[in-house]
Parts: sequence; C-alpha cells; structure tokens
Amino acid sequence: MDDIPRVSEVLYVGLCHEVGTPTEVTIRRDVTDMREIIENHVGIRKGQITMLSGSNREGFRFQSSDMDIMIWHCHHKLITDIAQARLYDRMRHTILLMENNDTPPGFVKLQILTLPQLCSLASSGVSVNDRSYISSLLVQQSMINHFINEKGYTKVTSHGPCANTYIGSHEIDHAYCIAGTYWPELTQPWITRCLLHTWPPVPVLEEIFKDGYHCVPVGSRIDSSGNLLEWRLSFSQAEQKLLSTMNHTQFLVYGLLKIFLKEIVNHGVEEPLLCSYFLKTTVFWMIQAGSVEWRPNNTLNCFWKCFKYLIHCVYRGEFPNFFIPQNNMFINKVVGAARTALLEQLYHYRSMGVSCLLLSPTLRSILEPALSSLTLVVTSAEGHNKAIVDLDDTASREIFFLRFRVEEELSSFFILLSAVDKLSRLPLSPYQTLTLQYYTAEVLVRTAFIMVNRTSCQTCKNVYKLDRIVCNMLKLASGVGLVSHSLHLALYYYRTRRYNEALRLTYLIKQRLLQPYILYCDNVDKKMYREVVGSVSLSRKMKTAWVNHVILKNEIHYIDELILEQEVSKQNDQDELFIPPLVLTDMLLVLSHYRLGNRSQYLQSLTDLHTLLLYDDGRYVPLHHRDMSWEILGICQHVAGDLHGALHSYQESLRQEQQHNIQTATEHRIVFVERQLHRNRQS
Repeated sequence: MDDIPRVSEVLYVGLCHEVGTPTEVTIRRDVTDMREIIENHVGIRKGQITMLSGSNREGFRFQSSDMDIMIWHCHHKLITDIAQARLYDRMRHTILLMENNDTPPGFVKLQILTLPQLCSLASSGVSVNDRSYISSLLVQQSMINHFINEKGYTKVTSHGPCANTYIGSHEIDHAYCIAGTYWPELTQPWITRCLLHTWPPVPVLEEIFKDGYHCVPVGSRIDSSGNLLEWRLSFSQAEQKLLSTMNHTQFLVYGLLKIFLKEIVNHGVEEPLLCSYFLKTTVFWMIQAGSVEWRPNNTLNCFWKCFKYLIHCVYRGEFPNFFIPQNNMFINKVVGAARTALLEQLYHYRSMGVSCLLLSPTLRSILEPALSSLTLVVTSAEGHNKAIVDLDDTASREIFFLRFRVEEELSSFFILLSAVDKLSRLPLSPYQTLTLQYYTAEVLVRTAFIMVNRTSCQTCKNVYKLDRIVCNMLKLASGVGLVSHSLHLALYYYRTRRYNEALRLTYLIKQRLLQPYILYCDNVDKKMYREVVGSVSLSRKMKTAWVNHVILKNEIHYIDELILEQEVSKQNDQDELFIPPLVLTDMLLVLSHYRLGNRSQYLQSLTDLHTLLLYDDGRYVPLHHRDMSWEILGICQHVAGDLHGALHSYQESLRQEQQHNIQTATEHRIVFVERQLHRNRQS
C-alpha cells in the first residue's frame, strides 16, 4: 500500500458506506436526541431520567452495536464539599457526599448524609466507622433483581456496572447512576488541558461542565477491603459531546478501529483484553495531541498512529483515562501472560503494516478494488453522496425504530403532549423537527385510545364530548403523521360502529398505500419517489409517502376482534402487535362491509386479503409479520362464516416465523373452528 493517499480516499469512501455518511450519522444522533428530550419531560416530572449511551448513541449501526441505558433519580444530590449541602432541601433530597481521599484515581465513595427516599438505595447502605455509605455491589444486585422480576427481560446478568439484559434478541445494558454537577477536584487538570490544547472548543467544554457527570456502581480492580463501596466516575455525557465535535474522518477512524478490533484482534477470542472504550479513548488522546492530520486522504495514517499509540500503552501496561489520566484502565486487566500474548499479536500486525487491515472481511472488500486497479481513483466527496430516497429511508428507519419508554398512563401522555407543544416552538434541526412530528402523531394516537379505554362516561353529553375529543386527536395525528397513522382513526370509527365512515376513510387509505412512491420497509419505486416527493420538505414527505406498521399496544383495547391476540401476546411478555397497513386496511374493509350486510363487497375484500398473502413478495407484508397477517385473514374468514378457510389460515399462521408469540391464541381459535365444523357436520 505505497499509494497511501489514493488508498486512503478509497477506504474513506468505503467506510462512509459501511459506517455512515456525515448526514446519516447526523440523522441517527438527532433522532435519538429528540426522543430523549421528549421523554425526559415525563422522567423529570416523575423524578427519574434515562439516557442512551454506547455505540448506538454515538451514531454507529453495526450489527453488534451495543445499547446502554443510564438511569438516575433527580432527587439524589451529589456534593463534593459538605458546605454544598445547605443548597438543598433535606426533606426532599437525598444528599450524598463524594469522598476520594482513600480510593484509587477515578473511583469514589458516596457517604449518605440524609435518609434515602428510594427503597433500593436505602437498603444498599453500609455502615463504616459510624458513617453510612452506599454499596455499589448492593445497588447493582438490586438492579439485577429488578430486571429478573421485570416482564419481557431475559438472560439477566452482571456486566461491569450494568445489568445486562435481553429483550427478544436485542441486548441492552442498564446502569443505575448517581448524577453530579459539582465536578471533583481531580478533574481540574483535564479542564486545564482542554483549554491548553483548545480541544474540545470552549463552548463545548462549557456545555460539558454544565451537564455534569455520573457515578456508576462498580469498584476498582485493585484488591482492597473497601472496593465494594467504590463507585466509578463516568463521563458518558461528556464523551457524547466530544464525539459530536469530531470531523467525519475522525469518526470514521474510530469506526475503523472498532472493525479492526472486532474482526481481527478479538476474532475468536473468548475473553478479549481490549474493548471499544479503549479505542474511543485512543482517538480522544490523538485528537487532543494535535499531531495527526485528520483528512480523508490521510485515513490510513490516522489509523496507524492510533494503532501505534495502542501498542505503546499495551507495552507499558498503562492506559490513561482521558479525563483522569492517573486512572490506569489496564490495571489488573491487561497484565501477565495475557498481556504478553496480546503484545506479540499486535507486534505481528505492526510488522505487516497497514496491509494487516486485509485480514478483516469488511475492510478487505473495501480495499481490494483499489489494490487490484492502480488507476482507480475515488474522491472523498463520493462518500458523502447518497440518493435522497436512501437518506429518507435511513431517517424513517431511525424514527420508527424508537419506542416510548414511558408507562401507559394518561398523565404521562398529557405531559408528553405538553412537551411536544413546547418543543415545536424551539429552533430545531430538520431531523429533530421530523422526529418531533412523528412523535406528535404517536402521542396523539396513544392518548386518544387510552382516554377511550380508561375514561368512564355516565351521560350521553359526556360520551359525545369524549368522542369529539378523540376524533379530533386522531384526525390531527392523521394530518401530521404517516400515511398509516390514518388507520387509527378508521379503527376508532369501526370500534364505535360508524362503519360507513370507516369504509370511506379506509378506501382512501388503501388507494394511497398502493401508490408506487410509498416508502415502506425499504421498499419503494425510487424513480417515482423522486418525481413525486423528491423536492418537497421532509415534513411533507412523511405525510405523503412514509408508511410504517400499525403498532397496537397490548395494554390498549382497539377492536374486539383482536383482544384475544393482544392478551396472549401480553402474557408472553410482548408489548405490542405489528400489523402491515395493507393487511389492516383489508381487515377493516371485510369487517365493516360484513357489519353492514354488504355480502359481495366483504367477499371481494376477503379475496383481496387472501391474494395479498398468497402472492406478496414482501413488498406489503414483511416475512416477520406473516404470522399476524395470516391470523387476521383467519379472523376475517371466521367472522364471515368461511370456517374451512379460517381453519387453513390459522394453521398457516402457525407455520410462519413466530414474531408475535400468539400461538396460543391461534390454537384456541383452531379448536373453536373445529368444534363448529363438527357441530355443522352432525346437524
């Protein structure tokens, strides 16, 4: 690889496609930030805040990108000097005093000055020399026990300061934290160093200083009698701010290091010594040192200097924390024979030069075209160029992937409605605005159906008043949300027996869903999409061409025909049902026509739904939603009196990939149909 600048450009462009273009990374971060801002309005009111961290929050979307959630309570006040205690109300706040006089650098003890209001924290207190401290070990065990007893979570184990859990196939780390705004004295050198090196820029440094830091429940690796009381200082919020100041070359080199670590250094290693956090810290040190030119045509050299710094740290057995360099993160981890073996492995890669990157399947596929053709020239601008439809697809997937992390309580959704109203008046980025628009529709829909389910109206006047409010909310959701958001209004019309109105709206929705420019599950006619909505605003695109599955929360009753499936799914620790919009459209057409006695029309709609499931190639009915789709066809056939057809559809539902855990409901319906068929034969 003698032609470093040319190969670097190729690598840069390839990493843009593999890791993300600048716009894609911005979309990912803006969407996540907006969701967090919205939901923390509820959290602050209820005294608990959550924050997403880890690779996912940083803007990576590798298959293995981890999702870490940090949780802390607003009424816990962490101070660094006893004099700061008078700033808080001892009756309302749990005041904790940070002590670091007898702990390793980067670790502290938390002395309890006032009685903890949170039971789990109160039960984690340990007395030492007439003082009470919070045990990090007991807090972490309490967190693990919480998720063991929480529905929907599986494989709960301890992982550093976190409770490692799974929701389905998604791995999530939860860490209970104590937030601090008074920075400890040992971080002062870091602030001085940042000012000296002018990185991060002063405005970012001020934001970091304002946002504070956290203590997470894990002790140091140094053997001592007191490490069960130690808490590690965490600067996750600061790290997110630092990442946001990176130029794209710096971000891609960080991604390159992650690929290098996963596919080369740690490949096949059961207990790897190096982790992704070391790579992030390496990039921070190299940026602040100012000795690297972070340009696309210098990508290989940027990687190589980071790699050599990592080797240097392994050689010395010392890896300084970026915020507190006295904290050697290798201590009692990268040591002994394991360290020697790792060093030999890294020396081997160094002897290969940058060609060691070819050991990675991902990087080899990027680099080989440049190595096999010496005339291949790619400019870095090509890595930034992406079709509008592809960027819109990225934005839609990011927005649709996020779920509310709030309880299904009417009070919580009223707070969310207030939050989106306030946020809509603020200056936001385009993708933050788009995320807010989507969440506005989602909040309106959920609030409307929760009101219907949990409000008891005793008089006709109150019933009419509630109906008018719900209809207005669902109409507003249809006006600001996706094409598929309108189906919630059609569901409500059907539920309230306004079958003609349900039909009128459903036919209009179906006509829109069948347009070739509709963007649904990565499927779209790109040429038609460009022609119809390519030049309009993101807001208009969402309302005109974007479609998502119809998500029915199992805690909320929508229509009688799906109550059994919702109950069974809920019993199996599932929160929601996902229905392809065209499937729900045909379902509403069948049921509404049937209730009105329109025989020829409901039979035609039944045929349309059956044909869709038989011949669709995934354009309208994704494979992982076919269990629910065949179930719905069976329900429609059952209602219409086609028992043999219903039996076949229910059996077909059981043969599909089971995503919704509704098998018990399907089996129950099969038994019911078979009994009806048996009675019919006897009669």
